[in-house]
Amino acid sequence: MLVRDYKIRMLIVFGFFCSLFLVLAVRLFLLQIKQNNFFQQLAEQQYDLHIKVVPARGVIFDASGEYPLVFNRRGQSAFIVPTSLAKNSSTVKFLKKYYPDVYKRFCKHPEKHFLWLARRMTDEQAAQLQERADLAVQFVDEFARYYPYKGASQLVGLTDIDNIGIAGLELSFNKHLGGEPMMQRLQKDARSGAFYFDRSVTDIGKQGKKLALTLDRHMQEIVFYELQKKITALKAKSGTAVVLDPDTGAVIALASYPVFDPNKKGVTVFEAMKNRAVSECYEVGSVMKAFCALAALEERVVKIDELIDCEGRFGYVDGVKIENPTYTLLNRLKENNNKLPFNEVVRYSSNVGIAKVAKRLDKKLYKHYRRLGFGDKTGIQFPGERSGFVNPPEKWSKPSLIVMSFGYEMMATIMQLARAFCIIANGGYDVHPTILLDGKHTKGKKLYRDDAINDVKDIMEKVAEKHQLPGVRIMGKTGTARCIVNGKYSTQLHQYSFAGIIEQGDYRRVVVTFIKEPEKSSLWASEVALPLFKSIATRLLTHDRLHFYPGLD
Repeated sequence: MLVRDYKIRMLIVFGFFCSLFLVLAVRLFLLQIKQNNFFQQLAEQQYDLHIKVVPARGVIFDASGEYPLVFNRRGQSAFIVPTSLAKNSSTVKFLKKYYPDVYKRFCKHPEKHFLWLARRMTDEQAAQLQERADLAVQFVDEFARYYPYKGASQLVGLTDIDNIGIAGLELSFNKHLGGEPMMQRLQKDARSGAFYFDRSVTDIGKQGKKLALTLDRHMQEIVFYELQKKITALKAKSGTAVVLDPDTGAVIALASYPVFDPNKKGVTVFEAMKNRAVSECYEVGSVMKAFCALAALEERVVKIDELIDCEGRFGYVDGVKIENPTYTLLNRLKENNNKLPFNEVVRYSSNVGIAKVAKRLDKKLYKHYRRLGFGDKTGIQFPGERSGFVNPPEKWSKPSLIVMSFGYEMMATIMQLARAFCIIANGGYDVHPTILLDGKHTKGKKLYRDDAINDVKDIMEKVAEKHQLPGVRIMGKTGTARCIVNGKYSTQLHQYSFAGIIEQGDYRRVVVTFIKEPEKSSLWASEVALPLFKSIATRLLTHDRLHFYPGLD
């Protein structure tokens, strides 16, 4: 009997321990297998912190590859972990006093595991925070963009606080320049709550790629300086100047004024950020007479020496009254019984004379304007490019064809104007402007006959006769246009342009200058935009050190 009781007690004890082992086994299974992810996540929340670090963006270089137009500077950013802060800690008091916005976010979301305190601080700001040993503030390195050339600000653009491109080339090539972010893992001491600085990288990301431009950094500074000087002297509202290689379409310099400083975050004026060469359209006025002349000569509806009756101060075409506005033209008409050869119609900018030739072209004028690229985007790699507008024949009123011959009822960007002059400069071949130095710059198909191109060049050389430079050939056309104010053409506000070609042998450059609304109203493009062109052209030739241009070395 005693033996039997002993066996029963042994079985009970054995069963108890087996049950206990089973419970432990089940518990371990739940902890280590079933709930593994839960506890791992809990541990990570308590001890781990994952930070996304944006890699250094690619550097943007000029054509030489030596001068960065934007580069990266390493700086420190500060952050806090709200879940680790006690309500009565000195850090919370510090936030409330010096960072009220961060304090409000902390109070609203105390459960967060990450909150930025300050991004990309100066060395002085970082040092001041680091001196406070009582603060539970942590630091991480971040890259910030630095723009050394203010005169290229609208072209290069800028990035936001997260180093994402939001304007200019920074926006157009954001993915190329930005790469992919890196993920860092930080761990804190469970007892002290302090972070070890031995970080581990969980995702290496990808570095941004560099970008090589056709831009010449020296010419960019020169063009900006000359533009700024002229606009300041005239007290004008704004202005733009571009320099292109007409054979390849490569942009050598492009400047607008006023500008902004991309290094000063938070104070940028949107109007100053505009790349006006591509984002604004204008009625450019009489500069379009060069293209009307090209179309007429190409279609053989006029000869370069054919006499055209320009009728005096005013004339009529199809009953539409037209004014010949310039005093130089009126004096020339008096000397020649109101008749001028076609080359002088363009040279002295007779509205009546060019309108009479445009009537011979009729709808073909529209066709040629479109052939030259007006009404279409040039395809240059800047964001915000506009296509402009050319009034189509089906929407013409009685004066439409007439005023289109001297630059109204159509709007163009300065880049479109430069492209069209490139077609004249390179011998009549289609070309598309580009800012990228990628070796793919080629001329397109032939658009105009050599004799038509040469005749227009001869005419434009006479336009710039008083502004020739030694050893080179200067050709161009001025344009003066009224600005539209409240839907009506102003008699006081004007915009002035000059599109010019510099040529000697195989060397060719197109320079377009544009100035809007100088303070003084009684001016002509020959007094505003043409002198700016000459200043830029002189310094361009000096910079290029052409052997045929004496006295510049």
